[in-house]
Amino acid sequence: MIKGINHKAFHVVNMERSLDFYCNKLGFKRAFELNQPNGEPWIVYVKVAEGCFIELFYGGVEGVRDRAEHICFEVDDINETADQLKKKGVHLAEEISQGRALNYQFWVIDPDGNWLEFMEMHPESLHMRS
Repeated sequence: MIKGINHKAFHVVNMERSLDFYCNKLGFKRAFELNQPNGEPWIVYVKVAEGCFIELFYGGVEGVRDRAEHICFEVDDINETADQLKKKGVHLAEEISQGRALNYQFWVIDPDGNWLEFMEMHPESLHMRS
């Protein structure tokens, strides 16, 4: 019945700054936009992978978000991904570590304070054995 997760939504303070981060630094693609009935900008969709998006809503308020509310991106090579992001000027809020489920991860904070997790699956992790 449920095929997967389609999107994660974030409110953003500065849309151009957020699009620069998600598209130019993380390498995702700007997909499409939706306007409100009165024509005002409402949401910009950023494509992460086939059938997987991030919704960026206008009208965010500046502030730090709780890390418990985050999105996790699975990667093939955690070290290569971290190196590529650092070369693009992305600061790692938490460096690469191995979690309790055995997977390797690092964390980044987007321009609006949203926490993003990047994870390489360990073959013996709880995720892979489930």
